[in-house]
Amino acid sequence: MILIGYSGHAYVVHAILESSGKKVYAYCDSNKKENNPFKLTYLGSEISEVGASALSNNNFFISIGNNNIRQKIYENLEIRNLLPSNAIHNSAIICKSAFIHENGVMISAGVIINPLTKIGRGVICNTGCIIEHECTISDFSHVGPGAILCGNVTVGENSFIGAGTVVRQGITIGKNVIIGAGSVVVKDISDNSTVMGCPAK
Repeated sequence: MILIGYSGHAYVVHAILESSGKKVYAYCDSNKKENNPFKLTYLGSEISEVGASALSNNNFFISIGNNNIRQKIYENLEIRNLLPSNAIHNSAIICKSAFIHENGVMISAGVIINPLTKIGRGVICNTGCIIEHECTISDFSHVGPGAILCGNVTVGENSFIGAGTVVRQGITIGKNVIIGAGSVVVKDISDNSTVMGCPAK
């Protein structure tokens, strides 16, 4: 496996991939990293000649936490018919009736995904989050560590749900929303909003 991006978020992805028996041997990034804790080989950026060639011949994962950057890289690669694998920790509990997109989804250690949930492409389900029944998490969104989404929650594209947030059942969260850590969401949130607090405002 090859990682695209190699910093803190990538270290978590590295652990996820290795938990499922996948060997990570190299990374692509705009610059060679001085801090290389896993002794990975640097291949240049994903658009360099060496990097692009390696990606076309190996499985890879976009290990970047920023939703917009992750989406941009994903779509640039998609044009070249290159699509990332998923990174799913072997301790995650995923109901058989849940739908997980087959490209670029990260599901960390301790995550629980319950029946009839839909997880879009490039979504991050971070450590220990709980996504209850019939939720929909749209493309390139990020559910932070320890967040709890009760049943029938809908999350729009490119939204970020901060660590420890609780979202009441039936809530709709729009596109490009940022929810601060530890918030309690009891009302729908419109597109392009930033909210925080208990209740979130």
